[in-house]
Amino acid sequence: MTHLKYAAAARAAELKSSGPVLPTTAPTNAAAVAAADLVVIAVPHGAVVEVVAELADVLAGKVVVDATNPVNDTYTDLTTSGVSAGEALQKQLPGVAVVKAFNTTFASRYAAPTEDGSPVDVFLVGDNSAAKRTVGEFARSLGFRVIDAGGLRLARSLEEMAFLNISLNAGNGLPFHSAWKLVGPVVPS
Repeated sequence: MTHLKYAAAARAAELKSSGPVLPTTAPTNAAAVAAADLVVIAVPHGAVVEVVAELADVLAGKVVVDATNPVNDTYTDLTTSGVSAGEALQKQLPGVAVVKAFNTTFASRYAAPTEDGSPVDVFLVGDNSAAKRTVGEFARSLGFRVIDAGGLRLARSLEEMAFLNISLNAGNGLPFHSAWKLVGPVVPS
């Protein structure tokens, strides 16, 4: 669930470090979160409220990435209506900087975040500029191109994009390896 000071990156085997690497596991979620600057919530959406409630005290002052997608049990629709999972998480953690990111990117892309030699895009949204910069730096360190798509209200759009990608893969027997790529001029982030 967490990345300890970025050391537990998906491509950890490829990362080069000039100093000691922190452990990639911890005895408890709370211990892992306490040691982290950046926390990625990557649990099934139905578990988010419970997991976050359990960790609320240690999440204070952290940058929290919501990488979840609120799909129903049959993967036929989203469970949210009018409010995104990212917005709901921000409401649950009012003193924490929440950034929605990585939810449009299948985990299968993390080890090889390129397509035809070009980095795959990670879209991020949030209301805290410094937190978005931190998440953007992390995503770039993994090899992604970062697209800052705006405020947290746009998490609704990212969740719909993710659902479309899930639906296309599931409905067509694809290997869940596709990714979004914005072409044309983009705003640098």
